[in-house]
Amino acid sequence: MADIMTKEQRHKCMVAVKGKDTKPEMIVRRYLHGLGFRYGLHNKKLPGTPDLVLRRHKTVIFVNGCFWHGHENCKYYRLPKSNIRFWKEKIERNIARDERDMKALRKLGWRVMVIWECELKTEESRMRTLHELKDKLNSPYPVYYNTFVEAAEPESYYGLND
Repeated sequence: MADIMTKEQRHKCMVAVKGKDTKPEMIVRRYLHGLGFRYGLHNKKLPGTPDLVLRRHKTVIFVNGCFWHGHENCKYYRLPKSNIRFWKEKIERNIARDERDMKALRKLGWRVMVIWECELKTEESRMRTLHELKDKLNSPYPVYYNTFVEAAEPESYYGLND
């Protein structure tokens, strides 16, 4: 099916997509703040400009949209049916950038956590994800993170519920 919008309309629509203060990000921020965690937002001095920076815990959190960051095996991630090559390349670049940024952050000694949009969709998965996040922040090292052993890192984006 062809796009029902003109190129200009589609451009205007895509430009309006927010990168900060998204609904999933706000859910995580409210939860952590309610528990007494304090954090900085979108620190441009750190690789990847993490959504949340918890300096006291030496942890950064990315709250990723499943579509924009190519969340594999997720029902919310599928390529559009038009302009496939453009979208495939765009999302592949996003994934490569995410991996590069996470590696740089780990090299600087930061714990890196990723929360996917789909993990916050239903009340059940949201509570499971947020409780797991709290537990990992309160532990010295998250399960999916190892500061010194590069090979111990899993292939999957350091998501909480992978």
